[in-house]
Amino acid sequence: MDYKWRVRRTALAVLVLIGGIGTGCAQTPPDNSAAAAPAAQTTAVTAVPNDQAVTPAQALAASQSAALTPEEATQNAAGNVAELQQMLRGTELSELRTTYNGSYGASLLFYGKEMTYYVSLFQNKTFWRVIKTSDETRAEAIYRDFAQKSAQLAEVEIRRTRLEAQKAFTNRMIALTQEHANRLQADLAIAREQQALVADQQKQGRDQANALQAQKTAAQAQLRTVQRQVRELQQQVEGGLPIR
Repeated sequence: MDYKWRVRRTALAVLVLIGGIGTGCAQTPPDNSAAAAPAAQTTAVTAVPNDQAVTPAQALAASQSAALTPEEATQNAAGNVAELQQMLRGTELSELRTTYNGSYGASLLFYGKEMTYYVSLFQNKTFWRVIKTSDETRAEAIYRDFAQKSAQLAEVEIRRTRLEAQKAFTNRMIALTQEHANRLQADLAIAREQQALVADQQKQGRDQANALQAQKTAAQAQLRTVQRQVRELQQQVEGGLPIR
């Protein structure tokens, strides 16, 4: 009986000791929230722009950068455009693919020495965006996306180019048709003038023919009269002469 009591007392003492240790470990640490709050507030204030409105270009850049990996975003911020322009002055870049849509286009370039791909979106040979990556699959995907963007951007330009060409063609056809109409009008005027001239000539010819016919008729009548007079005179001259 004494043995069991001693065991229980020893177990109780151990439990009390463990409870004290747990209570000491569970004490609330010093409240540093007051010190941490200013630091957090300072960070938040620093991240806010200085009352500058976000432009559409900045919003577009932000939406585009969301698709970049952290490494690509860092490289893009470091100036991939300037880097690619510098590398293009050499001969170590290989042009793998290029798509043109109007003045817009996309290119996939490869730098074999470092197994790096440069994917660019450009207009009139001026780079808008350049993405640098060592992932071939991602480079191909970005190139296809840029090529599609260049096609979308060029739609208005291509439509305008076609409309300008159609307008110029229509104006040229109007000018040619008007020139043809002018030639026909000139030909018609000449034909009418010539027709009037011919009609006048025909009238004059008929008048002259009628006059000549009248003159001929009068001359024939006069000839008959003269011939009759000649016969009469001949008879008178030969009157009284023996007949052969």
